[in-house]
Amino acid sequence: MAENQTKFTLLPKILNGGIAGIVGVACTFPLDLVKTRLQKQIVGPDGKKMYNSIFDALTKIHQTEGLRGMYRGSSVLILLVTPEKAVKLAANDYFRYHLKDQHNKLSVARQTLAAALTGVVHVFVTTPMELLKIQLQDAGRVAAMEAKIDPKSGKLQIPQISARTVTMDVIRQRGFLGLFKGLQATWARDIPFCMVYFPLFANLDALGPRKTDGSGDAKFYWSFLAGMFSGAFSAFVMTPADVIKTRIQTVTKSATGDKTYGSIWEASRDIWKNEGITAFFKGGACRVIVIAPLYAIIQGIYFMGVGEKLLGIEKDAKTVKK
Repeated sequence: MAENQTKFTLLPKILNGGIAGIVGVACTFPLDLVKTRLQKQIVGPDGKKMYNSIFDALTKIHQTEGLRGMYRGSSVLILLVTPEKAVKLAANDYFRYHLKDQHNKLSVARQTLAAALTGVVHVFVTTPMELLKIQLQDAGRVAAMEAKIDPKSGKLQIPQISARTVTMDVIRQRGFLGLFKGLQATWARDIPFCMVYFPLFANLDALGPRKTDGSGDAKFYWSFLAGMFSGAFSAFVMTPADVIKTRIQTVTKSATGDKTYGSIWEASRDIWKNEGITAFFKGGACRVIVIAPLYAIIQGIYFMGVGEKLLGIEKDAKTVKK
């Protein structure tokens, strides 16, 4: 491993992050849709639920909305995931680079600080992206609940929903700044997530076998496994914050009287009072199933150095832990 790093090239890292994000989202989006639906659903007074499990949700969504419905909101997510993942991964590398000591080493404390700063920065891209994603994902659930039988054909008619319509509705009702609803809740989730995920991944990744190309990177399968474990652990720990953020960022109500919240405290208090502590872990298993492979794919692809190959430049040397 190189002990002295003389440069930091940002552009290829941005490309790596964007490419990794697109591939990861394309592979895991249906599970992310199920996670949002499970977190948003309210149990009726008779104990009846629209979805009883991850598999039940996947089956019902496919039956009522088709394959296209399972990727509802993916256009917005894929459009915005490039800058989001590019900023997230490149920012962490940037902060790690500038916080290293003269021996190109980084203590756990500095790794955690770099991760926290990453969380602060990338949330400005994450918040509007996830708000629109949640509206589109939840719009399918609301439409399915309000579907009617066509008296002529006898078939179930579900209102058609488009990404453009949902986006314009949010902007029309709340203005451009409405896209940043839930900014504080996203910070409350993503800063701690980054502080857990990035140091954990870096330390696990450092334990694995290295490539023979002189880059100092772990082999692909090890980065993949390190990303999967780190993502799963971080996702589970931050599930309550993700539930609160999802509730806050759901800005439309269905005919069944879904609740909307204006603050972290308001959402937390109402969920605790009316649904109990288990509600904070709604969709938790699904979240882990989404985040674990997503970050495994992202980290594996990120360290492949596709950006450097496209630009025809040498890959930076790797910063090592202290």
